[in-house]
Amino acid sequence: MRVGCMGELLVEIMRDKVDVPLGVPGVFLGPYPSGAPAIFAGCLARLKGEVFFVGAIGRDDFGFLVLERLQKDGVDTSGIKILDDFTTGVAFVTYFSDGSRKFIYHISRAASGQIFPEDVREEDFVKVDLLHVMGSTMLINENCRASYEKAIRIVREAKKRVSFDPNFRPELLGKDRARELFLPILRESFIVFPTEEELSVLTGEQDPLRAAEKVLSEGPEIVAIKQGKRGSTVVTKKEVYTLPAFPVEEVDPTGAGDCYCAGFLAALSQGMSVEEAGRFANAVGALAVTRKGPMEGAPTWEEVEAFLERF
Repeated sequence: MRVGCMGELLVEIMRDKVDVPLGVPGVFLGPYPSGAPAIFAGCLARLKGEVFFVGAIGRDDFGFLVLERLQKDGVDTSGIKILDDFTTGVAFVTYFSDGSRKFIYHISRAASGQIFPEDVREEDFVKVDLLHVMGSTMLINENCRASYEKAIRIVREAKKRVSFDPNFRPELLGKDRARELFLPILRESFIVFPTEEELSVLTGEQDPLRAAEKVLSEGPEIVAIKQGKRGSTVVTKKEVYTLPAFPVEEVDPTGAGDCYCAGFLAALSQGMSVEEAGRFANAVGALAVTRKGPMEGAPTWEEVEAFLERF
Protein backbone atom coordinates (compact mmCIF):
# COMPACT_ATOMS: atom_id res chain seq x y z
CA MET A 1 0.00 0.00 0.00
CA ARG A 2 1.37 3.38 -1.04
CA VAL A 3 0.16 6.18 1.22
CA GLY A 4 0.33 9.89 0.50
CA CYS A 5 0.85 12.27 3.40
CA MET A 6 1.40 15.99 3.66
CA GLY A 7 1.97 18.56 6.35
CA GLU A 8 4.04 20.20 9.02
CA LEU A 9 7.62 19.14 9.58
CA LEU A 10 9.11 20.54 12.76
CA VAL A 11 11.24 19.87 15.79
CA GLU A 12 9.86 19.53 19.28
CA ILE A 13 11.58 20.99 22.32
CA MET A 14 10.13 19.88 25.64
CA ARG A 15 10.46 20.62 29.33
CA ASP A 16 12.64 18.13 31.16
CA LYS A 17 10.19 17.94 34.09
CA VAL A 18 6.40 17.92 34.47
CA ASP A 19 4.38 20.83 35.84
CA VAL A 20 6.84 23.49 34.65
CA PRO A 21 4.96 26.21 32.70
CA LEU A 22 6.40 27.39 29.42
CA GLY A 23 6.41 30.97 30.65
CA VAL A 24 9.16 30.59 33.23
CA PRO A 25 12.93 29.94 32.80
CA GLY A 26 13.88 26.29 32.94
CA VAL A 27 15.53 23.36 31.23
CA PHE A 28 14.37 21.94 27.89
CA LEU A 29 15.17 18.68 26.08
CA GLY A 30 15.54 18.25 22.34
CA PRO A 31 15.33 19.03 19.53
CA TYR A 32 13.42 15.93 18.47
CA PRO A 33 12.06 15.42 14.92
CA SER A 34 8.31 15.86 15.03
CA GLY A 35 5.13 17.10 13.40
CA ALA A 36 2.01 14.92 13.46
CA PRO A 37 2.19 13.99 9.74
CA ALA A 38 5.91 13.22 10.07
CA ILE A 39 5.31 10.97 13.09
CA PHE A 40 2.60 9.10 11.18
CA ALA A 41 4.70 8.80 8.03
CA GLY A 42 7.82 7.58 9.81
CA CYS A 43 5.88 5.02 11.82
CA LEU A 44 3.99 3.67 8.81
CA ALA A 45 7.23 3.33 6.84
CA ARG A 46 8.72 1.33 9.71
CA LEU A 47 5.64 -0.91 9.60
CA LYS A 48 6.23 -2.02 5.99
CA GLY A 49 4.24 0.86 4.50
CA GLU A 50 5.28 2.82 1.40
CA VAL A 51 4.88 6.52 2.19
CA PHE A 52 5.19 9.59 -0.05
CA PHE A 53 5.47 12.94 1.76
CA VAL A 54 4.90 16.56 0.74
CA GLY A 55 6.18 19.26 3.08
CA ALA A 56 8.78 21.96 3.65
CA ILE A 57 11.77 22.57 5.91
CA GLY A 58 14.26 25.39 6.25
CA ARG A 59 17.84 25.02 5.13
CA ASP A 60 18.99 24.63 8.73
CA ASP A 61 20.06 22.02 11.24
CA PHE A 62 16.51 21.49 12.54
CA GLY A 63 15.23 20.83 9.04
CA PHE A 64 17.98 18.39 8.17
CA LEU A 65 17.37 16.56 11.46
CA VAL A 66 13.75 15.91 10.45
CA LEU A 67 14.59 15.08 6.84
CA GLU A 68 17.29 12.58 7.79
CA ARG A 69 14.97 10.89 10.27
CA LEU A 70 12.24 10.41 7.65
CA GLN A 71 14.74 9.08 5.14
CA LYS A 72 16.17 6.69 7.72
CA ASP A 73 12.67 5.37 8.40
CA GLY A 74 12.16 4.77 4.68
CA VAL A 75 9.82 7.63 3.71
CA ASP A 76 9.90 8.91 0.12
CA THR A 77 10.95 12.53 0.79
CA SER A 78 11.09 13.67 -2.84
CA GLY A 79 8.10 15.93 -2.21
CA ILE A 80 9.82 17.86 0.62
CA LYS A 81 11.09 21.36 -0.23
CA ILE A 82 14.17 22.91 1.40
CA LEU A 83 13.63 26.67 1.70
CA ASP A 84 16.27 29.38 2.08
CA ASP A 85 13.92 32.14 3.26
CA PHE A 86 12.08 30.28 6.04
CA THR A 87 13.29 28.45 9.13
CA THR A 88 12.06 25.00 10.13
CA GLY A 89 9.02 24.93 12.40
CA VAL A 90 9.33 24.49 16.16
CA ALA A 91 6.92 23.32 18.85
CA PHE A 92 7.64 23.93 22.53
CA VAL A 93 5.72 21.66 24.89
CA THR A 94 5.35 21.09 28.60
CA TYR A 95 3.59 18.23 30.36
CA PHE A 96 1.48 18.34 33.51
CA SER A 97 0.92 15.61 36.08
CA ASP A 98 -2.80 15.41 35.22
CA GLY A 99 -1.82 14.18 31.74
CA SER A 100 -2.45 17.46 29.92
CA ARG A 101 0.00 19.29 27.68
CA LYS A 102 0.53 22.85 26.55
CA PHE A 103 2.17 23.89 23.29
CA ILE A 104 3.65 27.02 21.76
CA TYR A 105 3.90 26.63 17.98
CA HIS A 106 6.11 28.35 15.42
CA ILE A 107 4.51 26.86 12.32
CA SER A 108 2.28 29.05 10.14
CA ARG A 109 5.02 31.58 9.34
CA ALA A 110 7.80 28.99 9.30
CA ALA A 111 8.74 26.59 6.51
CA SER A 112 6.09 24.22 7.90
CA GLY A 113 3.34 26.48 6.59
CA GLN A 114 4.80 26.96 3.11
CA ILE A 115 2.86 24.21 1.39
CA PHE A 116 0.90 25.35 -1.68
CA PRO A 117 -1.42 23.69 -4.21
CA GLU A 118 1.33 23.75 -6.84
CA ASP A 119 3.32 21.42 -4.57
CA VAL A 120 0.57 18.82 -4.94
CA ARG A 121 1.40 17.25 -8.29
CA GLU A 122 -1.26 15.06 -9.84
CA GLU A 123 1.32 12.60 -11.16
CA ASP A 124 2.40 11.92 -7.57
CA PHE A 125 -1.00 11.56 -5.94
CA VAL A 126 -2.67 9.38 -8.59
CA LYS A 127 -0.05 6.77 -7.66
CA VAL A 128 -1.10 6.49 -4.00
CA ASP A 129 -3.59 3.90 -2.80
CA LEU A 130 -4.64 6.07 0.12
CA LEU A 131 -4.29 9.69 1.24
CA HIS A 132 -3.97 10.23 4.99
CA VAL A 133 -5.30 13.66 5.94
CA MET A 134 -4.15 15.40 9.13
CA GLY A 135 -6.45 18.04 10.61
CA SER A 136 -3.53 19.84 12.22
CA THR A 137 -2.20 20.71 8.76
CA MET A 138 -5.61 21.95 7.59
CA LEU A 139 -5.60 24.41 10.50
CA ILE A 140 -2.23 26.04 9.75
CA ASN A 141 -3.26 28.51 7.06
CA GLU A 142 -5.28 28.89 3.87
CA ASN A 143 -2.62 27.63 1.48
CA CYS A 144 -2.18 24.40 3.48
CA ARG A 145 -5.94 23.86 3.45
CA ALA A 146 -6.10 24.45 -0.31
CA SER A 147 -3.22 22.01 -0.83
CA TYR A 148 -4.99 19.21 1.02
CA GLU A 149 -8.26 19.97 -0.77
CA LYS A 150 -6.46 19.54 -4.10
CA ALA A 151 -4.88 16.27 -2.95
CA ILE A 152 -8.25 14.93 -1.79
CA ARG A 153 -9.82 15.81 -5.13
CA ILE A 154 -7.05 14.06 -7.10
CA VAL A 155 -7.20 10.93 -4.96
CA ARG A 156 -10.98 10.65 -4.97
CA GLU A 157 -11.20 11.22 -8.75
CA ALA A 158 -8.68 8.38 -9.11
CA LYS A 159 -11.08 6.18 -7.07
CA LYS A 160 -8.59 5.86 -4.21
CA ARG A 161 -9.34 6.09 -0.49
CA VAL A 162 -8.92 8.76 2.17
CA SER A 163 -8.26 8.30 5.88
CA PHE A 164 -8.72 11.22 8.26
CA ASP A 165 -7.19 12.06 11.62
CA PRO A 166 -8.88 15.26 12.88
CA ASN A 167 -5.90 15.93 15.17
CA PHE A 168 -7.61 19.07 16.44
CA ARG A 169 -5.34 21.74 17.92
CA PRO A 170 -7.26 24.41 19.88
CA GLU A 171 -4.09 26.52 19.82
CA LEU A 172 -4.49 26.82 16.04
CA LEU A 173 -8.25 27.30 15.54
CA GLY A 174 -11.58 27.38 17.36
CA LYS A 175 -13.99 24.45 17.49
CA ASP A 176 -16.69 25.95 15.25
CA ARG A 177 -14.25 26.70 12.45
CA ALA A 178 -12.65 23.28 12.84
CA ARG A 179 -16.05 21.57 12.47
CA GLU A 180 -16.77 23.64 9.35
CA LEU A 181 -13.45 22.63 7.77
CA PHE A 182 -13.48 18.99 8.84
CA LEU A 183 -16.98 17.85 7.89
CA PRO A 184 -16.36 17.88 4.11
CA ILE A 185 -13.20 15.78 4.61
CA LEU A 186 -15.02 13.36 6.87
CA ARG A 187 -17.56 12.75 4.09
CA GLU A 188 -14.75 11.77 1.69
CA SER A 189 -13.08 9.38 4.15
CA PHE A 190 -13.46 5.63 4.54
CA ILE A 191 -11.92 5.66 8.04
CA VAL A 192 -11.76 8.38 10.70
CA PHE A 193 -9.41 8.39 13.72
CA PRO A 194 -10.84 10.84 16.30
CA THR A 195 -10.38 11.20 20.02
CA GLU A 196 -13.53 11.44 22.11
CA GLU A 197 -13.09 15.23 22.29
CA GLU A 198 -12.73 15.43 18.52
CA LEU A 199 -15.88 13.35 18.06
CA SER A 200 -17.70 15.92 20.15
CA VAL A 201 -16.24 18.77 18.05
CA LEU A 202 -17.30 17.02 14.83
CA THR A 203 -20.82 16.04 15.86
CA GLY A 204 -21.88 18.05 18.91
CA GLU A 205 -22.60 14.75 20.68
CA GLN A 206 -21.07 14.02 24.08
CA ASP A 207 -21.66 10.27 24.00
CA PRO A 208 -18.86 8.68 21.94
CA LEU A 209 -20.94 5.84 20.48
CA ARG A 210 -23.78 8.13 19.41
CA ALA A 211 -21.17 10.50 17.97
CA ALA A 212 -19.53 7.64 16.08
CA GLU A 213 -22.91 6.64 14.64
CA LYS A 214 -23.37 10.20 13.40
CA VAL A 215 -19.97 10.10 11.73
CA LEU A 216 -20.77 6.77 10.06
CA SER A 217 -24.01 8.25 8.73
CA GLU A 218 -21.92 10.79 6.81
CA GLY A 219 -20.18 8.08 4.76
CA PRO A 220 -17.12 6.59 6.54
CA GLU A 221 -17.01 2.81 7.04
CA ILE A 222 -14.92 2.79 10.22
CA VAL A 223 -14.52 5.10 13.20
CA ALA A 224 -11.49 4.21 15.33
CA ILE A 225 -11.74 6.21 18.57
CA LYS A 226 -8.36 6.84 20.21
CA GLN A 227 -8.76 6.73 24.00
CA GLY A 228 -5.19 6.94 25.27
CA LYS A 229 -4.57 4.89 28.41
CA ARG A 230 -7.96 3.21 27.98
CA GLY A 231 -7.08 1.83 24.55
CA SER A 232 -9.48 2.35 21.66
CA THR A 233 -13.01 1.66 20.50
CA VAL A 234 -13.57 0.74 16.85
CA VAL A 235 -17.05 1.25 15.45
CA THR A 236 -18.52 0.09 12.15
CA LYS A 237 -22.14 0.03 11.04
CA LYS A 238 -22.38 -3.58 12.24
CA GLU A 239 -19.99 -3.93 15.18
CA VAL A 240 -18.44 -2.15 18.15
CA TYR A 241 -15.05 -3.41 19.37
CA THR A 242 -13.77 -2.25 22.75
CA LEU A 243 -10.04 -2.88 22.80
CA PRO A 244 -8.11 -2.31 26.05
CA ALA A 245 -4.70 -0.65 26.15
CA PHE A 246 -1.53 -2.64 26.78
CA PRO A 247 0.32 -1.99 30.04
CA VAL A 248 3.58 -0.12 29.43
CA GLU A 249 5.61 2.47 31.29
CA GLU A 250 4.78 5.81 29.71
CA VAL A 251 7.77 8.07 29.03
CA ASP A 252 6.41 10.45 26.40
CA PRO A 253 2.82 10.31 25.09
CA THR A 254 3.29 12.74 22.19
CA GLY A 255 2.80 11.01 18.86
CA ALA A 256 1.05 7.92 20.19
CA GLY A 257 -2.15 8.77 18.34
CA ASP A 258 -0.30 9.32 15.07
CA CYS A 259 1.42 5.95 15.50
CA TYR A 260 -1.94 4.33 16.28
CA CYS A 261 -3.27 5.51 12.91
CA ALA A 262 -0.17 4.16 11.16
CA GLY A 263 -0.55 0.83 12.93
CA PHE A 264 -4.22 0.50 12.03
CA LEU A 265 -3.67 1.22 8.34
CA ALA A 266 -0.61 -1.03 8.19
CA ALA A 267 -2.61 -3.89 9.72
CA LEU A 268 -5.51 -3.43 7.30
CA SER A 269 -3.07 -3.43 4.37
CA GLN A 270 -1.77 -6.81 5.55
CA GLY A 271 -5.25 -8.33 5.51
CA MET A 272 -6.16 -8.11 9.19
CA SER A 273 -9.78 -7.73 10.25
CA VAL A 274 -11.00 -4.44 11.73
CA GLU A 275 -10.82 -5.90 15.24
CA GLU A 276 -7.31 -7.28 14.68
CA ALA A 277 -6.19 -3.95 13.23
CA GLY A 278 -7.45 -2.12 16.32
CA ARG A 279 -5.53 -4.44 18.63
CA PHE A 280 -2.38 -4.12 16.50
CA ALA A 281 -2.75 -0.32 16.50
CA ASN A 282 -3.10 -0.32 20.30
CA ALA A 283 0.20 -2.17 20.50
CA VAL A 284 1.89 0.32 18.17
CA GLY A 285 0.58 3.24 20.24
CA ALA A 286 1.72 1.57 23.47
CA LEU A 287 5.26 1.05 22.21
CA ALA A 288 5.37 4.63 20.90
CA VAL A 289 5.09 6.11 24.42
CA THR A 290 8.00 4.16 25.88
CA ARG A 291 10.77 6.49 24.67
CA LYS A 292 11.40 10.22 24.95
CA GLY A 293 10.69 12.05 21.71
CA PRO A 294 7.62 11.88 19.43
CA MET A 295 9.22 9.66 16.76
CA GLU A 296 11.67 7.69 18.87
CA GLY A 297 9.32 4.95 20.07
CA ALA A 298 7.80 4.10 16.69
CA PRO A 299 8.23 0.31 16.35
CA THR A 300 8.94 -1.97 13.42
CA TRP A 301 6.47 -4.67 12.37
CA GLU A 302 8.66 -7.32 13.97
CA GLU A 303 8.81 -5.42 17.27
CA VAL A 304 5.02 -5.20 17.38
CA GLU A 305 4.65 -8.91 16.69
CA ALA A 306 7.12 -9.75 19.47
CA PHE A 307 5.27 -7.40 21.84
CA LEU A 308 1.89 -8.99 21.06
CA GLU A 309 3.23 -12.47 21.74
CA ARG A 310 3.53 -11.48 25.39
CA PHE A 311 -0.25 -10.98 25.74
